[in-house]
Amino acid sequence: MSYHEAAKPVCSESGGSVELIVEPKAKDLGEFTVRRVLPSAERRMVGPFILLDHMGPAEFTPGYGVQVRPHPPIGLATITYLFEGEIVHRDDLGYTQAIQPGAVNLMTAGRGIVHSERAGDDLNETSRLHGSPSGMALPEDQQECDPDFVHHPADQLPRFEHDGVAVTVIIGSAYGHNSPVEVRASMLYLELQMPKGSEITLPDGYEELAAYVVDGSVRVDECTFSSGTMAVFRDGSAPRIVASEDSRVMIVGGANMGKRHIWWNFVSTSKARIEQANTDWQEGRFGKVEGDDEFIPLP
Repeated sequence: MSYHEAAKPVCSESGGSVELIVEPKAKDLGEFTVRRVLPSAERRMVGPFILLDHMGPAEFTPGYGVQVRPHPPIGLATITYLFEGEIVHRDDLGYTQAIQPGAVNLMTAGRGIVHSERAGDDLNETSRLHGSPSGMALPEDQQECDPDFVHHPADQLPRFEHDGVAVTVIIGSAYGHNSPVEVRASMLYLELQMPKGSEITLPDGYEELAAYVVDGSVRVDECTFSSGTMAVFRDGSAPRIVASEDSRVMIVGGANMGKRHIWWNFVSTSKARIEQANTDWQEGRFGKVEGDDEFIPLP
């Protein structure tokens, strides 16, 4: 498959709402491409968001698709959100759940969970996949909570128009609408579909905010950002985003969670806890996904 490198962001002056620009590199995984937006060398977290990927868009020939073997996160919650395609989630709690565009799979790893994410019913036909998986650090006093999984169909999420922009509130509250997705820290996760020329001011009340451009090109103050670029905003600013062309933008952020250690799928305030998780996975002390004997070995 092929992909286009993100255009360089253009800023005619420093200052304003934009504190930092993150330009993730695309990694070709053979069948599809993933950009790891967070963590990056420039920025480890934005609010609770410690993992943010942009996968695809990809087109699979019959017999091919995403096949993420069982693996064991700890200390975070993950969100799977798709623009195109289907993925089937399975975990060692016994949940099996397909996810389609606009729906939410929320998995809380806590003290540990094992899960796989594999192609759906469209495996035997030509299919497409495009989405944004993410992970949010849990509050320090809840890092070792019991694991859990909740699915929210697309029709449960608030979808509305604000200032000519189609807004989906995936997590949090914005413009008078509240997401039903229950999380353990203050955070915001929005999808904005912006027609060319539309403008929107981001909601206040969130300590840290960033915007990732999935498709298109937008402007904030004197900075222009194209697909594959994230702008991290200054604390306390009120960024106004202007669409230079039809664009899809993801807004992430929330409360500052303090320092976290991250290695592979393991997130914790304690390095010793991560080392213990490494040992537990190597020695087979995590659970197993029923009917799936494969696994991802420790790197």
